[in-house]
Amino acid sequence: MDIFDEKNVKPMLISEMKDAFNSPEYIYEIKWDGIRCISFLDNKSVDMRNKRNKIMIPFFPELTDLNKQAKIKCILDHELVVLKNGVPDFYEVQSRALKSNPFKIELAAKKYPASIIAYDILYYKDKDITSLPLIERKKYLSEAVVENNLLAVSRYVEDNGIELFEAVKVKELEGIVAKRKSSLYWQGKRTKDWIKCKVMANDDCVVCGYIQKANNMTSLILGQYDNDVLVYRGHVTLGVSLRIMNQYKYQIIDYSPFGYIPPGNDEAIWVRPELVCIVESMPTEKDSFRQPVFKGFRDDKLARECVVKAE
Repeated sequence: MDIFDEKNVKPMLISEMKDAFNSPEYIYEIKWDGIRCISFLDNKSVDMRNKRNKIMIPFFPELTDLNKQAKIKCILDHELVVLKNGVPDFYEVQSRALKSNPFKIELAAKKYPASIIAYDILYYKDKDITSLPLIERKKYLSEAVVENNLLAVSRYVEDNGIELFEAVKVKELEGIVAKRKSSLYWQGKRTKDWIKCKVMANDDCVVCGYIQKANNMTSLILGQYDNDVLVYRGHVTLGVSLRIMNQYKYQIIDYSPFGYIPPGNDEAIWVRPELVCIVESMPTEKDSFRQPVFKGFRDDKLARECVVKAE
């Protein structure tokens, strides 16, 4: 079936490394801190979906006419962002994606309107172009859309990945993505053709419980899967609010989901390991997180997909 009609594109995945590098074989782009989405645009409508194929336009009604920015029928791979003072705010975009009240969604859309930053095109006119090299797809992308306040095309630099990374660090952005110029678009696959270099490390973790602390502080108990075993990964307190957590569905249980009580967790309130959160920390080779900061909850990833990263 035609991939435009099927509406089930799986985004190409990105490998991770800690150090930026220079290479004439790669282009380098800013890594925008939002929700990865695929949009299907034609002269009638826009159909935007996240990585779990959840339809997103009902949560971002200000993008209903995004298809008017497309000159031709196309499929875009892009980041869905909400900017505050010119900087992406992940909490704002993710909290919107989890709202259910249409009135609150409309208010949020007016206060902090969303936009997209397109960095790839998979379909041009009536043709699947995922088998073309990236650098050719970039040319088609620039020809396919008209930029405005709803849609921007990601700019890139050649050769100078380290220099871009240092500039991104100064601006306190998330990092960069290096992409091999000759790379094809492999749906749902992770290769070294696309590599992210991040200023801070991000980890997706399962919320396994929480501990109420003094001064209305809350500490989340974190876990990740190592194969089928849920592994204890410590706590995150900075940035956590139980009020925010209570906006999401979770079930309190009377036992530790790890099968034992890790040291220092005697006062824990345990929850069924289903809610996923993002933890930002300084890069480290250790099992625990260094200076962890809670970044937000997410619904585009299952708990079982939160795995311990291989060394």
